[in-house]
Amino acid sequence: MSGCADAARVLSPYGHGWVVCHAPLSSLRRGAISYDSSDQTALYIRMLDVRVRSQVGFEPERRGSHPYLGVDFRTLHSRAESAGSIPARRIRRLFSFQRHLLSSRLLRGAPHLNPLHILDEDYCGQAKCMLEKVGSWNFDIFLFDRLTNGNSLVFLTFHLLNQYGLIELFQLDMVKVRRFLVLVQEDYHNQNPYHNAVHAADVTQAMHCYLREPKLAQSLTSFDILLGLLAAATHDLDHPGVNQPFLIKTNHYLAALYRNTSVLENHHWRSAVGLLRETDLFSHLPAEDSLSIERQLGSLILATDISRQNDYLSRFRTHLDENDLCLGHSTHRHFVLQMALKCADICNPCRPWELSKQWSEKVTEEFFHQGDIEKKHKLEISPLCDSEANTIASVQIGFMTYVVEPLFAEWARFSDTRLSQTMLGHLGLNKASWSAMEPEVSGSSEEGESESARATEEPSSRALSQGSQES
Repeated sequence: MSGCADAARVLSPYGHGWVVCHAPLSSLRRGAISYDSSDQTALYIRMLDVRVRSQVGFEPERRGSHPYLGVDFRTLHSRAESAGSIPARRIRRLFSFQRHLLSSRLLRGAPHLNPLHILDEDYCGQAKCMLEKVGSWNFDIFLFDRLTNGNSLVFLTFHLLNQYGLIELFQLDMVKVRRFLVLVQEDYHNQNPYHNAVHAADVTQAMHCYLREPKLAQSLTSFDILLGLLAAATHDLDHPGVNQPFLIKTNHYLAALYRNTSVLENHHWRSAVGLLRETDLFSHLPAEDSLSIERQLGSLILATDISRQNDYLSRFRTHLDENDLCLGHSTHRHFVLQMALKCADICNPCRPWELSKQWSEKVTEEFFHQGDIEKKHKLEISPLCDSEANTIASVQIGFMTYVVEPLFAEWARFSDTRLSQTMLGHLGLNKASWSAMEPEVSGSSEEGESESARATEEPSSRALSQGSQES
């Protein structure tokens, strides 16, 4: 990217040409869209933050015949603020900044300078108490997010990196780590009901639970753990709140960029690499080590593509049948990490009902919102996205039956522990709870299940993934 102090050239996210946008370079959105051409001549394309675009009057160029393409994904699920009111998000950011200053002073060992820290410190204290039980499967990520004023991903991931001793072992600069995590959190669209930073934090916490399982804890290296946590935190980075079939049928530029193959996963991965390079998080490591981290991070994130679910499950089942998984081999450890991330990504139905129900409502809200957009613009409605043909219960029953149960049954074969049995227990109870809510279960739920099965078999269907669309 080239530019001067008061102007910058960026690629229009909805067009093919370069657009000159007069804005300070410091105002440009850091780390979002990435690009990897076949001849490696282009690497990263930056994208303006929606606020900057609105300030400078930048209107995205419409492509094709679909008017929805003119809508910015970052405002897809936004709700109108009441006139004259201070946006709640702005208030949270102000508190977050105060909390950031407080934590920075504590890291430096500096004394408190402001007597107004007392209330803030009280909330930090409650969050700290929760982190003492971060390995509990009942961990309430929604409560933790409230206690951290919407900064659950930053606080939780930083805590885990420190708890595993990874910051010291890999000689990571704490300022760079915090900056990287803040940028990661900001690049999640918190207007999305489901695919937001809280989901990323929840997946990261689940990944931590799996990393502590005996088979993994005894064999994984510190490098494996670092990759697992980073992949969990970034696995849905910059998710637009719609699925891959939607991007393809609207001729979205991301679909063309990645040739309709694992579009969202490729984008999440490249976005994460962009932030790693921008923050120079691993710049002190040998170049080949840094590139290895980027490649293996991509391999983990790409494994969350729901269209490849059966491939991974079949490989996993074969390994278990033949009892040939050797965690002393790096390739086998990496494969197990892929399976662990897949489990973490769709583990919501295996959580206690109070948590699982909230996630189910959020992901279905996102599905149905996409379906409403498709109806409005006379597009084919994606599977599970039609609110008139589906209910939350029918969607969840089908998802649990065809996606979650097969995966977690094999995971329990691999790691037959108390946690695995707890997850299967919650899964059974939650499925029964949804079945009790669904009228005419024998008819309507079977219809929902068959639609879920069809969605799983479709090569490009992420609509089903409460873990890949929940990804």
